[in-house]
Amino acid sequence: MRTKRIIGIVAALSLILTSSIAFAGWGGWRGSGGWGMGSQYNRMYNPATVETISGTVESVNKVTPMKGMYYGIHLMVKTDKETIPVDLGPGWYIERLDTKIEKGDKIEVKGSRVMFAGKPAIIAAEVKKGDSTLVLRDSAGIPAWAGWRR
Repeated sequence: MRTKRIIGIVAALSLILTSSIAFAGWGGWRGSGGWGMGSQYNRMYNPATVETISGTVESVNKVTPMKGMYYGIHLMVKTDKETIPVDLGPGWYIERLDTKIEKGDKIEVKGSRVMFAGKPAIIAAEVKKGDSTLVLRDSAGIPAWAGWRR
């Protein structure tokens, strides 16, 4: 009888501990780490300024675009005319995709040209690498990672 009680207590404590760790890592109900539809960052995307560039990836970095956001995946792309920063999206989303973008890759990026901290940048909607296309936003700029909230 005593053994069953001890096993029950250990099981209950394990469940509580596991739940606590899971919720702590998840971030609660805070949303998508600043990458959600209504965020200041996503409001910068403007379908009227969408353009397509082609170039070579010079670097792939983890960058926090604005204070309070989770990090995102940021490329530096060298074209014939310029080297421009390209923001793909939140790390928690981009890092789980099958197609990986790496330094030296030749890519084509379709996205909204914006001014960020006084400098031009592109918020990507699509990235083509070889035969693969990453669709990150629809034509209205709604992020793929926010699709379940539409």
